[in-house]
Order: sequence, then C-alpha cells, then structure tokens
Amino acid sequence: MKTHSRLFRGIALKASAVGLYFLCSCAGPAFQILEKPIVFDEERQQLSLEYMKNRHNIEKDAPYIEPKIIVLHWTAIPTLERSFAAMNPTLLPGARTEIGSASNLNVSAQFLVDRDGTVYRQLPDTAFARHVIGLNHCAIGVENVGGGKEGLTKAQLKANEDLVRYLKSKYDIEYLIGHYEYQDFEGHPLWKEADAGYRTIKVDPGEEFMKQIRDRVKDLGLKGSPKS
Repeated sequence: MKTHSRLFRGIALKASAVGLYFLCSCAGPAFQILEKPIVFDEERQQLSLEYMKNRHNIEKDAPYIEPKIIVLHWTAIPTLERSFAAMNPTLLPGARTEIGSASNLNVSAQFLVDRDGTVYRQLPDTAFARHVIGLNHCAIGVENVGGGKEGLTKAQLKANEDLVRYLKSKYDIEYLIGHYEYQDFEGHPLWKEADAGYRTIKVDPGEEFMKQIRDRVKDLGLKGSPKS
C-alpha cells in the first residue's frame, strides 16, 4: 500500500504544473496544449481504481488506461471556468442522482476545449476519467465548452481535429465517436459495464459536429459506431 501511495503522489505531482504548454506537430499546423490540471489526488485515484473494478471488472495497480477510443463531448456549460469547476472536485455533486448510484467519483475528461479553440489538458492522457458508460477503461475524453442549442464553434472543430490527430499519432486509437453513440458498443469486446440497467441518454456533441470532424480526419482510418 505504501508503494501505491508513493506512486499516486508522483502522478499527482506530474499533473500539478499549471500554465505549461506542449507544442504538437501533427499533419497540419502546430498547436498548443495548455496544462490546466483538475484534482488528481490519492482519493480520486483510489475511487478510479474502485470504479474500474466495480463497473468494468478490471483490477489494476494504478488508474491508467490503454486508449482505443476517443469520445467527443460538450459540457453544456457556457464558460471555460464553470466547465472546469464542474469536473475539478474529486467527488460527484449530490445533485447528480442519475449517475450517483454507480460511484461517488466525479465525472471528468482528459481534455477540455474552449470556445476559442484553446486546448487544455486536465489529466495525463492515459489517466482514468469517468466520462462514458461502459468505455472509460479504454477511452480518452474530449470535453468542448458549451454546446446545446448554440452548438460548438469552428475554432473548436479545428482544435478537435488537431487533438484527434495528435492522439492517433501517439496511441493505438481505433475509434472516434460522439458521446451519443456510446450505447452502440453494447455487445462489443470493448464494452465493459457491470450493471445492465445503468444507461443515460446523450446527444453531445451533436451529429453535425461529428459528421464534420469525421470528414476532416477520414485519412486516419478511424472507425465510428459499430452500428454505423
């Protein structure tokens, strides 16, 4: 247990450097990923390990994933800071009763994209994040600020393209999906959710946004919904 504690403290220190940036040369112009880490303390990491065990039937020594999927989201919250604040606490707010029965672990995503297209890394790329039922164990989440009736911006579309290209170049990514498509993976080998009744209806980040992003990255050969 002491070994795990030292490991967790090391992970947290790596995630604590605010304001640094990373330049990525993808198949287009370089872009910046700014560091804006959410809380990734020992409690959050332990809850992540428990979630992986209880919900995905996966036991690990550290809360990390082997990414196979990128899942695009929208926050439905109009500003960057409020979107960040919703994911920053370790514990899920009591108002989230529709998902609170599954775990006290708060929702989050590895990346957050502002309305102007600025990309922020909230967690290490392969740290476990709770953002998509059944697929957290293999999915990198990208949250986009805003959405809903107003939709997402052209700057966010470009930033998502750059981010997808970066992640594909770095990891063995096979799928690119919108959050609304997650239930299409039921019965797929990657699907792991212990509770057959635990589902939510999602519409983010919108079908039109997904059509546009897929057109932009079709050269990468990423697969979409298994039912498409």
